Amino acid sequence: MGLQEQKQHFSVNLLDWYMINRRDLPWRRHNNPYFTWVSEIMLQQTRVDTVIPYFNRFIGNFPTVQALAEAPEEDVLKNWEGLGYYSRARNLQAAARQVMELHGGEMPQDKPAVFALKGVGPYTAGAILSIAFNQPQPAVDGNVMRVLSRYFLIDEDIMKGSTRVLMEELAGELIPEGRARDFNQALMELGALVCTPKAPHCLTCPVMEQCSGRIAGRELTLPVKTKAKPPRPEQRLVAIVEGRGAHRGQVLVRQRPDTGLLARMWELPHVLAAPAAASKKAAPLADEPAMALLAGSLWAEGFAARPEGLATHAEHVFSHIVWSLQVYKCTEQDQTGELPLIAAEARAAYDAQAATREGTASSAAVSPKSDTTHSSEPGTPDAQNISTSLNDGEMLAPSDVSDLALSTPTLIGKGDGLTYRWIGPEDMDKMAFPNIFLKLISSYFAGAYDQVNN
Repeated sequence: MGLQEQKQHFSVNLLDWYMINRRDLPWRRHNNPYFTWVSEIMLQQTRVDTVIPYFNRFIGNFPTVQALAEAPEEDVLKNWEGLGYYSRARNLQAAARQVMELHGGEMPQDKPAVFALKGVGPYTAGAILSIAFNQPQPAVDGNVMRVLSRYFLIDEDIMKGSTRVLMEELAGELIPEGRARDFNQALMELGALVCTPKAPHCLTCPVMEQCSGRIAGRELTLPVKTKAKPPRPEQRLVAIVEGRGAHRGQVLVRQRPDTGLLARMWELPHVLAAPAAASKKAAPLADEPAMALLAGSLWAEGFAARPEGLATHAEHVFSHIVWSLQVYKCTEQDQTGELPLIAAEARAAYDAQAATREGTASSAAVSPKSDTTHSSEPGTPDAQNISTSLNDGEMLAPSDVSDLALSTPTLIGKGDGLTYRWIGPEDMDKMAFPNIFLKLISSYFAGAYDQVNN
């Protein structure tokens, strides 16, 4: 069989299989360009089963482009909370405003205009145009490149731009006339359900008979893909500061800067303990010097707090950083004009340990500045372990939306100028947190850290 016959075999058999085996997904029930767009943005780096409830909630709250464009940013982020890659939500809203301003609220149907929308790359543009408008545009993502690499025995590194161009040209040639919508979804479906990364189900594949990779015994070695650089490990110390007096029943949180990692999201105060040696996991810091550093960093921001003991360990994996978190329960103290006693007494112990850490000097280890599925070791009854992997690690765009109107006043830190607030359980549904901090704060309000390791 020649190449043209192999292509024909692929297209015909794939479509026949898809029409029988396609999943019933909420965004497939309507040829709504906005629904297609939202689903494709959510599906980037995220499993379908995870996306479904988020999609239903998001569309329920923002049913049209106009509703999304006009919504407060905090509402959009709250509806995205836990889905990860938060720049997707910001870019989606920014693009909705572009559609309102430039296209009268209607999704454009030409490729340059779609591609010009914020957060829309070649794959997403192709998916929108083919699925929503049935235009013969290729939509090449990781699933598609894996399928094509195996079926056509392509040895080119899929991380190279030239390989993507080759794949887009090939995918475009495979689209049957008038069937772009179904074909592109079928190709994605095959990669998601059958031609999977580690254990392809070749015996149930509708195109197995002409799959060159399977015939050559290469189905497990394709596609060729350069390994990504491993994420940088960091050890961070986190403070759950329990309020007293007027702040009783509340905890201290802060808002991240307008730009950079997790921009404008809320978090517990935390500080970098020390950078780890290259390619090594960040080592825990002993409790006494850790609490000293944490108390000192809070003091530098204008908050007196005494660390009471270790509450839990946690880990959060970004695309480029792994945070190993030591979380300490702290108690708000009166401002006395002096550094809290625990910090003053234990500073020498911190300096001594920091100086011995591989590749680290004590002067580099003390940094109060802030810069996200792995499992931690089984925890003790008093020190639980929390683990998340939400890939929140993009550079995010600045926001032009005003702050939330909460019941507590805004406090400005003295050191880095970040925004702080005291919050109670009633404020949790008004603020967007990265998933790791949402879990930690929710656990605190549920009484999980009533007893700590002193």
